[in-house]
Amino acid sequence: MLGYDAPRWHAILNDLPAALLVAAVLFDLAGAALKRESLAWAGVWTLWAGVLGGWAAVVAGKLAEASLEHGEAIHEIMEKHERIALMTMSLFTIVLIWKMARRFQLPAQELALTRALSVVGLLGLVWTGVLGGRLMFEHAAGIPTPALQAELQNRGAGHQHEPGEEHGAADTTKAAPHVDPPGTPPHKH
Repeated sequence: MLGYDAPRWHAILNDLPAALLVAAVLFDLAGAALKRESLAWAGVWTLWAGVLGGWAAVVAGKLAEASLEHGEAIHEIMEKHERIALMTMSLFTIVLIWKMARRFQLPAQELALTRALSVVGLLGLVWTGVLGGRLMFEHAAGIPTPALQAELQNRGAGHQHEPGEEHGAADTTKAAPHVDPPGTPPHKH
């Protein structure tokens, strides 16, 4: 759709819902701490948007799983990523449904419980992101093998910088020693 495959749609769809869910919990906690109903309602609306968007990201992730070239290492992390994402989204969905069923008029004990569940949901959200980051940055999940092979050849060929453009050089009068990322084949500059 629109020239994008499932892994790219998953990448597009997963950041905004995560940010909305974080904001929802923070608005809710701030509303409680500051006794501001407007912040509590901001939490409700961002929770709604985060839950809807989060499930869209989960669906895109499930579609991406079927289309990714992967070996055993990626598969294991992908399964954990999926499990944690499903548990996290289920938790936030339960909190939203609970609040809706009570018409957002929860007794103090239920408010405390839904807030605690939301904080647990944030931990799940972070762990889901950590696992997704491992898939992408440690295992190149979603990068087609031909593209990955071409990039490895490109990196192996080396590159040149203009004076003052050295990697990480804060002082342009003195070039910092060049350090290549781990796993880069030896090459000359």
